[in-house]
Amino acid sequence: MNRKRDLIQWCGLFGVISFLSYVTAVVFSPLAYPGYNWMAQAVSDLSADNAPSRILWNQLSSLSGVGSVVCVMLVCVYIQGKLTKALRIGIYLFAAMMWLSAVGYTMFPLTDSGFAGTFQDIMHVVVTIFVVGLSIASLLVILIGGFRQQQYRSLALWAALALLLMIAGAIGVNIVPIQYFGIPERFSVIAAMGFNAVLGVYLFRGFRGK
Repeated sequence: MNRKRDLIQWCGLFGVISFLSYVTAVVFSPLAYPGYNWMAQAVSDLSADNAPSRILWNQLSSLSGVGSVVCVMLVCVYIQGKLTKALRIGIYLFAAMMWLSAVGYTMFPLTDSGFAGTFQDIMHVVVTIFVVGLSIASLLVILIGGFRQQQYRSLALWAALALLLMIAGAIGVNIVPIQYFGIPERFSVIAAMGFNAVLGVYLFRGFRGK
């Protein structure tokens, strides 16, 4: 039987919208950055202070930051008293990561493509370390919690996929030749935004599991 969705559930679509906004920025912002090599350069180069693509990036990704935070916070509100304790903790950790990402990267964008070594660049790297760490921890908790409850094994599978992409990205940027740095780096950023969209879809469906 179909149930009428409330406003909070409809707001889960912000997760999908934010993901599409982010992917659009990743794909099309290089058009405003002559010489940008997506295989060798990081996504954050596109939004660096002196990047020629910074304005286009801000325009295309305008729904990304606010949409992702709105989505994950309403997920946190909706799941109070629902799911299992492990799943709730995992989602709360993921929400903390999304907040850190939205605020941290806005406060500390790269000053130049690559790493210029300024305080702002150092803080950008620090934010990245915490974002990756929180992402892996939250996805691992969600994965374990989801597999323990059959109803939410599909959510655990999504978390497992995102976790694999996150770990592959974290390892890949340290082992691939520098000319291919941008490829594994994108695994991590797409995994986080993609899983947020998954949570948004679950919210839209009322976290009904299977």
